[in-house]
Formats: sequence, structure tokens, C-alpha cells
Amino acid sequence: MRVGLLRHGEVEGGNRFRGSTDDPLSRTGLSQMQAATAATHWDRVISSPLQRCTEFADLYARQNTLLYSLEPRLQEIHFGSWENRSAAELMEETPEALTRFWHDPLTYTPPGGESLSHFQARVLEAWHEILTAHAQQDVLIVTHGGVIRTLLCHILKRPLASLLELRVEHGSLHLFLIDSAGTVIPDDETLPRL
Repeated sequence: MRVGLLRHGEVEGGNRFRGSTDDPLSRTGLSQMQAATAATHWDRVISSPLQRCTEFADLYARQNTLLYSLEPRLQEIHFGSWENRSAAELMEETPEALTRFWHDPLTYTPPGGESLSHFQARVLEAWHEILTAHAQQDVLIVTHGGVIRTLLCHILKRPLASLLELRVEHGSLHLFLIDSAGTVIPDDETLPRL
């Protein structure tokens, strides 16, 4: 089994704490995703239900006649009152809170947001179900930066609190081989820079 984790491309409206905010891809974002998957082949596409993922996933699955499904547990973490706000806005209004989140996301949750431990639990639950249910297929998972960072921490046995150290660029594709024993083997060339 081979798994690809594809982060959605750039989104309309620039860099913000989007989380569950459902903004569309920009043209550049769609092009980034197309470029990342141009030389790959998959049996199935599984996507977060947010349109910045489904816009590409639906198109890619139709163009390649692939099985396609949505997985709500692969949505980005919900940022509560920080949703659709920029880091610059938050730094002006609540610099201490934003700094705490950046330095210790495991223990500091944005007001009204989803805790990182809850987020990790739902993401890993989906991941393990996908690996079990589709063990004989090559699966492209179209999702978000936070989901990919959480999975990378799990796969690479890094502390979850270090997830913000992992650079997962828009439109980046991270590849993994799962052997017959269920061991997840990362493709070192597609791992993010630290």
C-alpha cells in the first residue's frame, strides 16, 4: 500500500487561521495541487469535506476515474474565535495568547477552539481506519497542514507539541509506503523541512 498526503494549495484571501472556515482554492492553489500529483497514480482519493480540498479531489478523481470519498475527521483543527483571522491581527489584539499557542499548542487552545489532543485523536482514528480498510490500494489523502503535521508527528514518533516545527507547504505531497506488517515507511525526499 502507498499513501500520499496532499495539502491543499493556496486559498483565496491569503494566510489566515482558517480551520473550519470553508474558503475556496485560488487558481494558484489548484495549479500547485495539479503539479504535485502530475506524475503519480492512485486507486482511491479520500478528502476532507472542506472545499479547498474537495475542489481538487473531485476533479482529480473524475479525470482519473478513481474511487472517491469524503472523510470529515480529516478536516483542519477548529480555531474557535481565531477562525478567519490573520496572525498579524491576533498579534495586535492578543499577543500573549498567540505566543502561547505557537510555543505550546498542546496545552493552549484558542478560545472556543478544538484542543490539539482531541484533534489528534480524530485524525489518528481516521488514519488507522483508512490503512485497514484500503490496505490493498494506493490512496491519495487530500487534507490540511494541521492534519499532515499531526500524522507526521505520529509516523516519525515526534512529540505532538513539535508539530508547528514541521513545514508543510501549500500543495505539497508527502509519500509513504505501508508494508505487509503495517509499518509506515516515509519517502525521505517528500518529508517536510524542519
